[in-house]
Amino acid sequence: MHAQAIRQTFLDYFVEQGHQIVPSSPLIPRNDPTLLFTNAGMVPFKDVFLGLESRPYRRAVSSQRCMRAGGKHNDLENVGYTARHHTFFEMLGNFSFGDYFKREAIAFAWRFLTERLGLPPERLWITVYEEDHEAAALWINEIGIDPQRLSRCGEKDNFWSMGDTGPCGPCSEIFYDHGPHIPGGPPGSPEADGDRYIEIWNLVFMQFDRDSGGTLTPLPRPSVDTGMGLERLAAVLQGVHNNYETDLFKPLIAAATEISGRVYGGEEATDTSLRVLADHIRACGFLITDGVLPANEGRGYVLRRIIRRAVRHGRKLGMETVFFHRLVAPLVAEMGGAFPELARARSAVEQVLIREETRFRETLERGLSLLEEAIAGLAAEAAIPGEIIFRLADTFGFPVDLTADIARERGRGMDMEGYALAMAAQRSRSRAAWAGSGEVKAERVYHDLAMRLPATVFTGYEACVSEGKVMTLIREGEEVAFLEAGDAGEVILDRTPFYGESGGQAGDRGELRSGDARFVVNDTQKPMGHLHVHLGRLTSGRLQAGDAVRASVDEAARRATAAHHSATHLLHAALRDVLGSHVQQKGSLVDPERLRFDFSQPEPVTAAQLREIERMVNAAIRHNVGAETRVLPMAEAQALGAVALFGEKYADEVRVVRMGDFSMELCGGTHVEALGDIGVFKILGESGVAAGIRRIEAVAGAVALAVIQRDEERLQAAAGLLKVAPAELDQRLAQTLERLRQLEKELEKVKREEAARAGADLAAEAEDMGGVPVLIRRLEGMDGKALRDALDRLRARLPDGVIVLAGVEGEKVALIAGVGKGLTGRIDAGALVNTVAQPLGGKGGGRPDMAQAGAGNPAALDAALDAARDWVRGRLS
Repeated sequence: MHAQAIRQTFLDYFVEQGHQIVPSSPLIPRNDPTLLFTNAGMVPFKDVFLGLESRPYRRAVSSQRCMRAGGKHNDLENVGYTARHHTFFEMLGNFSFGDYFKREAIAFAWRFLTERLGLPPERLWITVYEEDHEAAALWINEIGIDPQRLSRCGEKDNFWSMGDTGPCGPCSEIFYDHGPHIPGGPPGSPEADGDRYIEIWNLVFMQFDRDSGGTLTPLPRPSVDTGMGLERLAAVLQGVHNNYETDLFKPLIAAATEISGRVYGGEEATDTSLRVLADHIRACGFLITDGVLPANEGRGYVLRRIIRRAVRHGRKLGMETVFFHRLVAPLVAEMGGAFPELARARSAVEQVLIREETRFRETLERGLSLLEEAIAGLAAEAAIPGEIIFRLADTFGFPVDLTADIARERGRGMDMEGYALAMAAQRSRSRAAWAGSGEVKAERVYHDLAMRLPATVFTGYEACVSEGKVMTLIREGEEVAFLEAGDAGEVILDRTPFYGESGGQAGDRGELRSGDARFVVNDTQKPMGHLHVHLGRLTSGRLQAGDAVRASVDEAARRATAAHHSATHLLHAALRDVLGSHVQQKGSLVDPERLRFDFSQPEPVTAAQLREIERMVNAAIRHNVGAETRVLPMAEAQALGAVALFGEKYADEVRVVRMGDFSMELCGGTHVEALGDIGVFKILGESGVAAGIRRIEAVAGAVALAVIQRDEERLQAAAGLLKVAPAELDQRLAQTLERLRQLEKELEKVKREEAARAGADLAAEAEDMGGVPVLIRRLEGMDGKALRDALDRLRARLPDGVIVLAGVEGEKVALIAGVGKGLTGRIDAGALVNTVAQPLGGKGGGRPDMAQAGAGNPAALDAALDAARDWVRGRLS
């Protein structure tokens, strides 16, 4: 049975049992910063199991794409070397949220495997938790499993938990017996680590809630979470023992063999590299599709490691040019039907892989050379030193597991203790570099205050002015009792309308007043998340802890900031509409003067696309719908389709900002009341800030109007200079440029004619030095090309002579020297031209008979030419 048929058969079977098909979630867990990647089928349902979210169904089935290549679950170093380790895989799962439990889950699994798929019952083995007598009885008494094929295992193998505390429960695993021709004993036996008996399905019974003391309390609504690897099941149903021999991988391996010209199924090293490529293109394709881009930290670093490992294995196969992106099309052909988002992102995936591989190849050779030198100098079987491992990673971008790959191939170990020491030494140096800056002291104060002060109440959504009380004051990184006139410091209030910098929005500015005390606020920060810290200077009076203050935000600046923030939401929506759903926010900044928005995009945004984006945003502004804000439960916000940033941690209740049908995002910032308040939106520019990350800078409102007026003034001024109306400026510019090109051609012609005349006239001016004609001259208005023409003509007249010509154009000096073939043993043209160039601050070079140089300082040229004349005379005398 083909893998696609297995996937569909699984989904169809559980739909028949009353389950709701839930599409695969992205590889980036939504609203769960505790996980690097979605690493199991239950991850998208985690909050449902925890009781934090409800769904309109109580039974679900999915084929969830998963990643295990970073953090706690990391199989990367084994991928390609074993039959079943992968970075990317699909997890088939059925779930019950307080509906059915053990009896139904066990029966569903058994009937699916034996009746729907036709697996021989005698080849299926079962494990249960040693204390789960209920599950054992169900398997033996109701399913009829032979007790000899049921093993009772301990907590390590057959008891699942979401963490140290919380939902947990026993597991029951189903194994497939590949037959006696493969080594290994049944599950639970001392020989269980062999490959004969392979786990294919794990049934988790969420039965208890474990507290911090380890006490297990039965859950009021027990649930079921199951997971079955599609790759392993395909191997069983297709009669192979190695996942890479299934139809999930064979087409990708075939594509890799075609690109590399290698044969699969022969040399083990070649097979390993081909398996690596087949696995890694799956991981990279889906990671990039889900918005991950190569980076130096987090998920992006894992992607970079996988790409670089693939490139290195491609190089082992003899692929010396950029190749990895060529596997995207075969991947889309195999998996694009089940995952259409992959097909839509094909071009973006290819571009990211091309850029990253090109970048890595620039340093790959140097890193490999260093490693080879290090290995060559080691004693037999000695481990690779930690300092070398660290240097490869730090200087050449070699992930440690890539070095481990090479070490494995050479039969060498890795000095990871030495690596850790080298890493620690670097961190110490980094800390020393900024120690004493005051940041550590301030951070300590903020931490201490956060532990004992209540959260600042933010009143700024409702008004820009409010009353508050000073909770504490900070000066020079220390908590103080008061501030006096002239003191720079920080003020923390119990209530404030000042927005603290967060979510890309700059902090508010304004003033605090208490009696005759006036504190000018230049910025507002939230260093610990819940305390608003007002930074500024006390310009008059005295301010102390406990004082009542009137806090007033600069309303004009707030309105301008709000306009830019709301425009950013519209920009985000327009980008996704014009460029595609792969666009994800990667950073932003909004303040009164501008907005900046960073987003995932593999190639530059074209001028036409920018115009369309700008048009869409301004059209939304003109519709003038209200910017509606509501505080909703997270699950309700998600159900409405609000855009959340992947990886961000949100509270149980979130603030949803909706702008008609155009945009809906989770956001804690300040916004306009209606989109018409933005006024106008103008894009200033688009640029690249990192691999796969683009940036748009723009302005809105009064700032945008000022920019438009400034551009209009420049347009009028340019039109005035050319004495045309602004509407005719482009035509006149084209005519002027064409005329300029014609004049440049005419000038070049004149220079060539001048060079020809100079060649004819100057030859007669050569002076005799020991029987050799020598010509050293300064020529005004001659560039390098004209000098070369003149030299060619002079050498025809003085074939056995020495010639130095210096052309002067403004502050630039072009130099050229020619030496007859029979004289190069006595005079080198490169040395000769540098005798003139070096005193002028220049340098040149070339052949022994002809050399060129460039320099400045034409005022010193005559003296330099005289010195060159003496230098030649000395060598010819």
